[in-house]
Amino acid sequence: MAYDNTCKYLAENYPAEFASWLLSIDTSDIQVLKTELNLEPIRADSVTFLQIANQILHLEFQTTPKSKTPLDFRMLDYYTRLKREYWCEIKQVVIFLQATSSEGAFQTQYIDTNTRHSYRVIRLWEEDPTPLLANPALLPLATLARTDSPADLLEQVAASVDMIEEADERQNISACVQVLAGLRFDKNVIKQLFREEIMQESVIYQDILQKGLQQGEERGKKQEALQLIMRLLTRRFGAIEPEIEQQIRTLSIAQLEELAEALLDFSSQSDLVNYLAQPHQED
Repeated sequence: MAYDNTCKYLAENYPAEFASWLLSIDTSDIQVLKTELNLEPIRADSVTFLQIANQILHLEFQTTPKSKTPLDFRMLDYYTRLKREYWCEIKQVVIFLQATSSEGAFQTQYIDTNTRHSYRVIRLWEEDPTPLLANPALLPLATLARTDSPADLLEQVAASVDMIEEADERQNISACVQVLAGLRFDKNVIKQLFREEIMQESVIYQDILQKGLQQGEERGKKQEALQLIMRLLTRRFGAIEPEIEQQIRTLSIAQLEELAEALLDFSSQSDLVNYLAQPHQED
């Protein structure tokens, strides 16, 4: 999750730099759009939408191709929702951070019986680091770029970070570099080149820490809700089948709350099975 938050922070705080890199457009007239679309999108924490003139740049960062909803379908889903909302040209770019041979990282389109949808894929480990090293906002991504000597590349990035004149920006970019470098380098190697206290003072570090605490609280709330639901169900119907319990564990907190109300009307475990078989909107 720290990787997602870091990439989202970079894209939303340095949209012009990403537009220049990915679209070869030099402009500061860029708007960061809300990430909630009508009808609720298939959520992904690393999604960023940038509106540039009469087009939208949809950025999605991935550490691995694994996804509950297949990535290729998710790109089609976002495209249709964005088109419906803004009715303009849409450029979609998926940026894979960590080297993998998985087929999903090499797919560039969704294909169905009557549908073919294409999008751009960037695999950072194949990218020339030169343009990334030339832009402070892209230095965190440079740590994951193509190189015959990863250690030398990390030293180049560290030297470039030190050259950033504005102190707050230097702190925040340094923190982002350290987070993303963790996908390729041992933490001790990173610590040798970057001061840990600089990272802890940065906005991005505090943001990651806060989100981590919030996610921990959410997990705690869900665990409490799960325990309550299972106690109620067991009391009413006896032992619950393992596969049914597993289905219940995949529900969100809001869905568990709905189930807690619905089970008052259940007369047998088959009612529970039928309820779980119905589609339920995610929170």
